[in-house]
Amino acid sequence: MTPMNQSEISYERFLNPTLAGLKPSGIRRFFAIASEMEDVITLSIGEPDFTTPWHIREEGIQSLKKGRTWYTPNAGLLRLREAIASFTQRHSGIDYAPKDEILVTVGGSEAIDLGLRAVLSPGDEVLIPEPSFVCYDPLTRMAGGVPVPLVTRAEDAFRLTAEALEAAITPRSKVLVLPYPNNPTGGVMRRPHLEAVAEVVKKHDLLVLSDEIYGALTYGDTPHVSIASLPGMQERTLLIGGFSKAFAMTGWRLGYVCGPAPIMEQIVKLHQYALMCAPTMAQYAAIEAMENGDPDIERMRGEYDTRRRYIVDKLNRMGLTCFEPEGAFYVFPCIRSSGLNSEDFCQQLLAEKHVAVVPGTAFGDCGEGFVRVSYCYSLEHITEAMHRMEEFLEDHHI
Repeated sequence: MTPMNQSEISYERFLNPTLAGLKPSGIRRFFAIASEMEDVITLSIGEPDFTTPWHIREEGIQSLKKGRTWYTPNAGLLRLREAIASFTQRHSGIDYAPKDEILVTVGGSEAIDLGLRAVLSPGDEVLIPEPSFVCYDPLTRMAGGVPVPLVTRAEDAFRLTAEALEAAITPRSKVLVLPYPNNPTGGVMRRPHLEAVAEVVKKHDLLVLSDEIYGALTYGDTPHVSIASLPGMQERTLLIGGFSKAFAMTGWRLGYVCGPAPIMEQIVKLHQYALMCAPTMAQYAAIEAMENGDPDIERMRGEYDTRRRYIVDKLNRMGLTCFEPEGAFYVFPCIRSSGLNSEDFCQQLLAEKHVAVVPGTAFGDCGEGFVRVSYCYSLEHITEAMHRMEEFLEDHHI
């Protein structure tokens, strides 16, 4: 019998049609193009330019030296879960039981994926404020759910309003994703806004998936408030957190999810079958971050704040109207004055001036007319990128 070659095999029949129909990440597409060019300044990726603090790295190194290379419990090292509980209580005033209300995951993205898969049945609707991070829509679809975008606007500081939420709810609505502090806009939800949204959530018996990966990175005198800290909300919230942004630990791939024990039991079950446990070395390093890393957060947040104020001022002076972000490390300037759409603006800026930013449409259709610019890079790096962007606008008589 003559073996078939690849050209004779119809691979489409093997593929999951839902997955095959998803678009690749718009963020990674521009990053991949930029990585193949010379002299490119990228402001496209949300990866801190800081090295993981030495005392955290040292703890990971010591775990290897001591031969701690075995599996941990599926939910993660108990000491790490206890440290996460302490951190969450210290920063948000929420008490979680380490043994059955916290799971250590392989990054925050796994926590989001597990949370959605644990609660969604085919046809369930997931309400997703947009613009927002690229993973919520595709992960909802892969879990059999139906994503329902909730458009947020610059004039509302990109906050979700209770009125917009109420208007979008149907009998199939099950989950509200609450991605604040927000990527890509830098918008935050303050207590009064959260209280109004919480009333709608309780009225319609929704579950909240609160992605608070940037919760430690807010600016000004008012700290981040978690919706899970409001009366009646901890019992209907899955709180997503992690180490990548606040502690500059992107490559360690570690996150966590906290929530009600009956839901967490199912989430842990999924994690058992899919990934077993998060990397052991990373978990030991994360204990050090949780227990002794608060000064590192303050130091990095101070530097981000300096960059934030600089880049917002520069973009506004160029004529690219820029909402002042209150959290995360992104700005989301409006580029409509250029006469270009988001995709063309980014492509031409990259081709002509070798500066990489991300089209707003990567974060939802309502991102048209905007681009995302990351300021988790050095001030020197940002200053040169702003100079090139200004030249680009002048070259196009904008």
